Amino acid sequence: MSSLAELANLKQLDKDKLTEIIKEGLYQAVSKKLLLENELEIIADFDTNKILAKFKKIVVERDVSLGEISLEDAGYYEDVVEIGDTIPVEMAIYEFEPKVIRNARKAILEKIKLLEEDRIMYDYENQKNQIVSGKVRKVDYNGYVLDIGYADALLPVEEQIEEEFYKVGDMVRAYVVNIRKRKNDVIVILSRTRAEFVKRIFETEIPEINSNEIEIKKIVREPGMRTKVAVKSNEPKIDALASCLGPKGMRIEQIRKELNGELIDIILWDNSPEQFIANAIGQDLVEKVYLAQRGKFARIIVAEKSKNLAIGKKGKNVKLAAKLTEYKLDIFTEEEFEDKISEERRITSHVSDLDGVTPKIAEILKVHGYTSVQDIHVAGIDELCHLEGLGKKTVTKIKESANYF
Repeated sequence: MSSLAELANLKQLDKDKLTEIIKEGLYQAVSKKLLLENELEIIADFDTNKILAKFKKIVVERDVSLGEISLEDAGYYEDVVEIGDTIPVEMAIYEFEPKVIRNARKAILEKIKLLEEDRIMYDYENQKNQIVSGKVRKVDYNGYVLDIGYADALLPVEEQIEEEFYKVGDMVRAYVVNIRKRKNDVIVILSRTRAEFVKRIFETEIPEINSNEIEIKKIVREPGMRTKVAVKSNEPKIDALASCLGPKGMRIEQIRKELNGELIDIILWDNSPEQFIANAIGQDLVEKVYLAQRGKFARIIVAEKSKNLAIGKKGKNVKLAAKLTEYKLDIFTEEEFEDKISEERRITSHVSDLDGVTPKIAEILKVHGYTSVQDIHVAGIDELCHLEGLGKKTVTKIKESANYF
């Protein structure tokens, strides 16, 4: 029992559960040699350092099994005894035949391994959705295998940032996304690409977030390139933006360092969709936000010089802003916006709305597929002059009307 007690301490196993495992293992091995009538009971006590099997031997003429005792031998226990009586006995584990001891030992060790795996599962279930650190133990086609203490962890290829590479011995911090129990062990699944990873780093580096004085409303991310974090202050005296940036930008730089230089945008949350969209794109870039009357669509007006910045490299700024705000966003300069509005007006207007278009002319245009003002706007003068019933003077007039519609 003392060696098992040491094992329990070493493996951080629960002694009560370990006691039950020992009793079950011994019972399983010894009971094969006995009958139910023998009333087997296993005693395992860490305090007294004893393991005993208590059972009743049945008195027979000549004993042939462990659960039997001869009438002659029974006389040593009781003065008066008869065939069929039972004699209570105790046996230390070392008194059993080697095969019984081997079977018991095998059953106990198997159950101890399962108990250890359950303990590991419990430990890491508690660390699920947390950040852990580990040393790269090996690199294979599945990803990086890390030693994080009680178990191996896998940083799969799909959970890695493309431009990040590690070698054996490197220390890596990552987010625990799942715990998988395999046939013979437990493996922890990690990620460095999830938005939750960024959230946990913010909670670590920015005390006001950890204390809930500042709330992270939403995070959207293009791993390795750019992340937008929408924050809101729950305390009027606390500036959410300044707190996240830190003195001289030190806090945000520490976070960027953890993410290998990934660009981080701190976005102030606003209940006004227009203002929140402007913040998400970049408040200093946006001149005006127009929301659609139906659906979650918005058009954003920016200066010509700001358009590329508003769209971002490979369109990442506007795409992430759209995910953050949950609006479909289109970026325009003032001139482009006016042209777009004019085009939409022409598309939704009938040719009969143009100056110089009589019902007869409208019918001629309709027969040839010209129904909207936009159809006339994009058509050439020569193309329209070939329509029977339309002269050049009429065509010129309706074309001019369409262009200025």
